[in-house]
Formats: sequence, structure tokens, C-alpha cells
Amino acid sequence: MQTFDLAPGHRISRVIKGGWQLAGGHGEIDRQAGIEDMIAFADAGITTFDCADIYTGVEALIGEFRKEYERVRGAEALSRIKVHTKFVPDLGKLGTLTRADVAEGIETSLARLGLEQLNLVQFHWWNYEIDRQVEVAAWLAELRQEGKIANIGGTNFDTEQMLRIINAGVPLVSMQVQYSLIDDRPSRSMVTAAQAHGVNLLCYGSVAGGLFSERMLGVPELQPPFENRSLIKYKLIVDEFGGWALFQDLLKALATVAARHGSDIASIASRAVLERPGVAAVIVGARNRNHLDRNLAIPGIELSEQDFAEINAVLARANPVPGDVYTLERDRSGKHGSVMKYNLNKEGH
Repeated sequence: MQTFDLAPGHRISRVIKGGWQLAGGHGEIDRQAGIEDMIAFADAGITTFDCADIYTGVEALIGEFRKEYERVRGAEALSRIKVHTKFVPDLGKLGTLTRADVAEGIETSLARLGLEQLNLVQFHWWNYEIDRQVEVAAWLAELRQEGKIANIGGTNFDTEQMLRIINAGVPLVSMQVQYSLIDDRPSRSMVTAAQAHGVNLLCYGSVAGGLFSERMLGVPELQPPFENRSLIKYKLIVDEFGGWALFQDLLKALATVAARHGSDIASIASRAVLERPGVAAVIVGARNRNHLDRNLAIPGIELSEQDFAEINAVLARANPVPGDVYTLERDRSGKHGSVMKYNLNKEGH
């Protein structure tokens, strides 16, 4: 597995195992099977795990995995494991959040994960009109100075707000963004600004919640009710991109490329994102190890000029998804924002 040095002493695998699908609300989780799956990923070379304070139960599950991994593989093997968590204060608390609240949130994550220092904390702020995001980011920087946090990143800030945080002296090393063949918003201004300041992109959504797959090729346009919120969210992006017929043309092109490489649509879609400037890693939302071999193969796929020409021929007909990173999702009255949940810590995390 290819690796990337996100920061000094912080080496990540270029494919990261996402934890969102292990959170409460995604069905019953077999904890022992979940731990065994994580061990399998780590042993295979996917040594970086993404989670969040708002993913119910996932930090604690990764904490159990870390303890078991040290027991069965030893301290040296455990030292290669990197956990990326998030600090996402509830929308309803943004106006009253105190430094003590932030410190408490970090202590909670430390306890759940069984760490003395968090490897990477990715900060998110729901509402820019409550203009305290720079202040709170600075508190995280203070906790880093105190040794509670090794590295600070952001999650779904737009370019302007990312630069405000950086210019306030907060040493961001990464920004987690939605980036895929149907959502190119980070490419507009985020990539250039991030590269200028040493910020690397960690990308989710590269397979659009499973829409980039053989099972979606040639099927009629999906209609409500959808199976889960993830499908609602990414189907809305398909609509912005240019609609179901154009998306089907993209799937056909990806299937042709995949056949040449002995691969699959999802892996080619992720590999294409991994190739883009400024991208350090893609996050795969693996619920279990069923697709582990495919996930492992992603960085090693060598896409040719012909491959890119066929993909780009379809993308040239697409509509750009409007706005900067996460602009659509921040409009709580809009169709994209209505899918989001804004107070997940309050709801039991």
C-alpha cells in the first residue's frame, strides 16, 4: 500500500478506512467482527482509520481494536496505526461553546480511543454566521501545544474560511472534503490555496455512497424512498452533475476502463480522484472486509491517457456542481442541507 507523510511522524495509507458506516443508525454492528475486520485492514497495509466524535460508538470501537491489535501484533505494529477523528460541535451549541467544552470533547475522544495524544483532529463548524470558528480552531491549537493533539485538520470548510483559520496561526495539515468524478468543487479554489499552505486533501465520496458501482450500471433512475441518507445525498449531486442519463454514460466509461485493468467501477472512480492534485488519500466507507482486495489495489492502478480521455469526454458534458466546498450543504433550508444532521452530539454521542 502506498503511503503519504501528512505531517512529520504522521504517515498514512493512501486509502483510509472510513468509520461512518459503523456508526449507530447503520444497522446492528457485531463488535468482534468489526475489530477483526480492522485487524485485517491494518495487516494488509490500510493503517489509517477515519472516525468522529459524532459517529456513534465508532471511536470506542476503534479504541477496542487498538487494544486488541497491540495484544496480537505488538507495540511496534500499533505505532503504524493512525486514527483521524473529528471535533464537530453541535449547531445548537456554537454560540455558547467554551474552551472548557472543547477540552472536554478532546478528552472524551482520547478516552474512547485509548490514546494519550490524538493523531489528527479534524474540525468542522456548521454555521459561519456564528463567527467563532477561528476562535475555536485557536483553542484546538492551544490543546495541540499542550500535547493533547498531534495534528489539526479541517472538515468541509470552504476556501475562504480555511484561509482565515490558517492566517490566524492554526497549523492545518489537512482538509477532509467531498471530492469525486461528479463533484469537482475542491478543484476550483481549494486545491491551489491548500497547496500554497501545505494542506493536503483527504477525500470522501469518491464512490458516491455506492452509486459508482456495477449494480447501478444500466438501471432506471433511482426514485424515493431511498435506502439511506447517503444515497439521497449523492443522488442530489448526480442531479447537479447533469442527471441520471449522463451519470450512466460515466458509469459505462468507467466500466470500460475497469475491464482493461481487471478492476471495477468503484476502484477506478477512487483511483481517478487519488490522481488529482493536492489529494493525499481517499476514504473508503468499508463496513467490512468484503472489498478489501479491491481497496488495496486502488493506488496501484495505472490509468493511461486513453483511460483519462474516455472519462474526461463524459465529464466535459457535465454541469459544475455550484459553489465552493460544502456550500450547498450549508444551506439548511435547501435540498442538500435538509439531508444533514446538525446536533449529533446532543442526540447521544
